[in-house]
Amino acid sequence: MTKTFHSSGDVIADRRAGYAKMLADGGDHAAAADLMGQALDLVPEWAGGWDLLGTYCEKAGDISGAISAWRHLEALDDEGVFGAGLKLAAHGAGSAADGTAVSYVEALFDQYAPQFEHSLVDKLGYRVPDLLDDLLTEQMARLGITAFSRALDLGCGTGLMGERLRAKTAFLEGIDVSAAMIAETARKGIYDSLQKAELVAALNTRRADADLVTAADVFIYCGALQPVLAALMPALQPGGLVAFSLEAHDGPEPLFLRPSLRYAHGIEATRDALIVAGLEVLRFETAVLRFDRGTPITGMLIVARRPPLELSAANDAHSDGGDVAA
Repeated sequence: MTKTFHSSGDVIADRRAGYAKMLADGGDHAAAADLMGQALDLVPEWAGGWDLLGTYCEKAGDISGAISAWRHLEALDDEGVFGAGLKLAAHGAGSAADGTAVSYVEALFDQYAPQFEHSLVDKLGYRVPDLLDDLLTEQMARLGITAFSRALDLGCGTGLMGERLRAKTAFLEGIDVSAAMIAETARKGIYDSLQKAELVAALNTRRADADLVTAADVFIYCGALQPVLAALMPALQPGGLVAFSLEAHDGPEPLFLRPSLRYAHGIEATRDALIVAGLEVLRFETAVLRFDRGTPITGMLIVARRPPLELSAANDAHSDGGDVAA
C-alpha cells in the first residue's frame, strides 16, 4: 500500500501523477510507471512520487526500476514513513533495521484505518481474532480461569480482538501506534483505556500488571521475536497468559521480510524463542490466517503462560543452588 496521494507542489506533475494512477487502476502499470517518471522529471525531490513510481514498477515486474525508485525515496524520506528501507530489504537490495519501522507502520495504519475492517475481514477472510479467542476459551476452561482481571491488547487496531476479549476481562486496555486506529476503536467503547504508543516502549513501562496479553497479527511488523518477548514477560503477572499470531515459513531462517513488508517467522525458531523467554507453551498451532491476492497465508497461533509464582520460585532456587522441598 502506498501513502495517500500528496501534492508535489507542481500542477503539471500532479496532473501526470493523476493520469498515472488512472492507468495503474486499469492494470497498465508499465504505462503508469512511465508517466510517473515524467512527473518526477519535473519534481525530482517529491518523495511521494518516488513511492508511487516504485509501486508501479514493482507491479509491472520491473524490479530493478522499483529498486532504483526506492533508493531515491530512501534518500528523501528522512522519517521513513514510506518504508523505503523495508521495500529494499524485502527485494534483497538492503538490510531491514532492527525492530519495528515505527514511522512506516504508523503512517500505514493511519491511512488504512477508515477501511481497515472492510478490507481485512470482508475481502481477505481475516480469521485471527476468532481463532485466538477459541484457543483462549479452551485454555481458560482447562486452567479453571473464569475471567481475567486486566487484559492488554497490543496493536488493538479497530478492536477486532478487543470485541472478543471484552466479556473475558474486568479491565481491557488497548495499545496501538496509529492515532487513527485508536480513534476508530474509541468510537466502539470496547476498551477501558486506550494508549497510542509503540508496543515495546509501552511494555517497558509496565511491571507485572496484566494477567492476559494479546497481539493479533502485530508481531509480524516487529522483526525479531526475542526482544518483544523479553519486554512482554515483565508486564505479565506470574501465571498470566499471552496469545498471539505470527505468519509462518518453513525455511531455516528465524525470520524473513516478505514483499508484503510483513515478517514471516520460522516455526522452530519461534518455539526456541518462547523457551528462551521463559514462557510455558500451552497451545501452538498452524492455520490459515487470511488470504493475500488469493493466496492463503499460513501462520502460527500461540497461547503461552508466564510460569506461576511457585514454579518461578522453584526455578530460581535451583539456579541459585538451593534445595526445593519435594
